[in-house]
Amino acid sequence: MRWNFGLACVAALLGLASEANADVFRDPDTGFTFSQYNAPITTGASYITFRIAVPSPAPSGQAFDVVLQVVAPVAAGWVGLAWGGSMTNNPLLLGWSNGASAVASMRRAASHTAPAMDAGPSVQLLTKGIKSNGTHWQYTAKCTGCTQFTTTGTTSKTLNPAGTNRLAFAYSKTKPAQPASSSSTINVHDLFSYWDHDFASAGNAQFADLVARNLNSSLAYVPPKDMRLRRKATTT
Repeated sequence: MRWNFGLACVAALLGLASEANADVFRDPDTGFTFSQYNAPITTGASYITFRIAVPSPAPSGQAFDVVLQVVAPVAAGWVGLAWGGSMTNNPLLLGWSNGASAVASMRRAASHTAPAMDAGPSVQLLTKGIKSNGTHWQYTAKCTGCTQFTTTGTTSKTLNPAGTNRLAFAYSKTKPAQPASSSSTINVHDLFSYWDHDFASAGNAQFADLVARNLNSSLAYVPPKDMRLRRKATTT
């Protein structure tokens, strides 16, 4: 779905609307509560927003599904998230805009070369969380296999759903050669950086239900009663 260009749309894409609260963003479209991080990509005010949502409770020391939402300026050709905080030996979730839709692709690299397709983790786009306008594009996806994975040899890593986890990102200004294909070749990134992301504030008690509703476009999201009351109270 393509948004009409306007200040309200830009604010909502960037998480500046009333549902944003410090580093926590409550998405009125998908219903998820995300913890978010704004990754600077220039010396000015341009950044890419990464939002994470996890089940609550999530099993400690075990794999759990995770939802990622990315908001990027239109100048970004593709954006990649490294779940292990490195460009090598961990799942890489790449995404890019393709007109009014989006494409997500699981990759992995054993060295500092172009990452290959990774058949281990699986990714599903959540269409209610896909948007674009004249300045930004957004995609939302659920990943299975991104929170517990083999790094090298028999060594494995499991992300902590109740704490912080080191993540990394890369982006390129150049779009993939075949933007409609998840297996398209990509150009080398223009920027790489990392941060410690707070998963503890990303919990969603209705995680499975929200995923199901976002995968089924015929099911509308109905906010919890207390959230509806808060919205009404702030509307004047």
